[in-house]
Amino acid sequence: MSLKSKIDRRNFLKTTGVGVIGFPFVVNGFTKMAASDKIRVAHIGTGNMGGSHIRWFSAFPDVETVALCDVDEVRLANARKVLVSSNSSANPELYSDFRRIIDRKDIDVVTCATPDHWHALVAISAFESGKDVYGEKPLSFSAQEGKVMLQSLKKYNRIFQLGTQIHASENYHRVAEIIQSGALGKIHTVRLWKKGGSPGLGFPPNETPPETLNWNMWLGPAPYTEYTPVRCHGSYRHFFDYSGGVFADFWCHIADIMYMSVHPQGLASIDARGDIPGDGIANTPKWIDVDFKFKDLDVYWTTTPPKVPGAEEMGIGAHFEGEKGTLTCDYNNRVISIGGETTNDISEISQTIPRSPGHQRNFLDAVKSRIQPESNLEYVREMTLPMHLALISFRLKRKLQWDCVKEEFVNDPAANFLLSREYRSPWSLPVY
Repeated sequence: MSLKSKIDRRNFLKTTGVGVIGFPFVVNGFTKMAASDKIRVAHIGTGNMGGSHIRWFSAFPDVETVALCDVDEVRLANARKVLVSSNSSANPELYSDFRRIIDRKDIDVVTCATPDHWHALVAISAFESGKDVYGEKPLSFSAQEGKVMLQSLKKYNRIFQLGTQIHASENYHRVAEIIQSGALGKIHTVRLWKKGGSPGLGFPPNETPPETLNWNMWLGPAPYTEYTPVRCHGSYRHFFDYSGGVFADFWCHIADIMYMSVHPQGLASIDARGDIPGDGIANTPKWIDVDFKFKDLDVYWTTTPPKVPGAEEMGIGAHFEGEKGTLTCDYNNRVISIGGETTNDISEISQTIPRSPGHQRNFLDAVKSRIQPESNLEYVREMTLPMHLALISFRLKRKLQWDCVKEEFVNDPAANFLLSREYRSPWSLPVY
């Protein structure tokens, strides 16, 4: 069947609502895919995480990988090898410009593993073209981008899952169950941490970009700067032009368990302290500590593990303090202390939270059912926002007051200015 015929058939089914076995059909205004249908996937960004996307999704029998995209020809060629090694019959189209994928009407899903400053534009473009998105973390480069992403998703009725794979783990689900059971009493304080921060990266000279890399396209909406390798693959997160350092990279992984367990509300103030490296051109935090004041909850982020039971063994972790006891956890472990006794579980607390079938499977099932997955955009946007606000406090070197209803800083034009940034021409963030 020709591509045009496939598109015409899909449009017919969407507009008429006719359900045919193996074809999409319409339920409550959403296009719903039958369980037997193949989900056609394209991957945008094919570096380390992009390679993982390719391996993960190509392993599912109901997925067909039809396209790969990267601004680096070497990475793109390697990505094709990765795909073919796991599926010898795969024959993906290769692109250097993600807009060619967006233009295709026969693609159902895109995954995005680009640098952070591209996350929003790729996702929004996909939503507008009727595609669902599995996007890498952090959700967005700026707070405003996250807001527009959510507006776009709702306008175009799309599905989104953030690549916080640890969200699907048994440990995170069990921690949330224990805390929500009330065994620790009311939680009044949460401490989050991640050891390490941005290295300085030295003072390398500018270079001519490799012929295999489209440096202008890699920069995209970010400010133009001359090429040097440390600004690009692998270490781009250590520059505020593209990301927010180790803090932005790992916030969502460990703040996630806080939001899963206690879902803090009413953020009122943010007070960040820290420093940038002094031995290189990197400018994101070498270390950062942040005090967050929510309604009825104090949250502290530190670069050094706090002095609480079990934390010394955890390079990243969360510590919950309740009226009756405490719980300290990382991705795989937990330490519970109640009444002077320490354990790693409370057998009397039954399973109350449904377990994930796997993070990627959860997303694919959502694509078919049109029911948002666990790490959906509305949830992760709320969970990501404090990270953006903390980096603004860090950059301005002062405590900030936040209006959580208006989603703006109180009487602070400078801080509000940093909620977004102007894109480099010809790129622009849509307004809905």
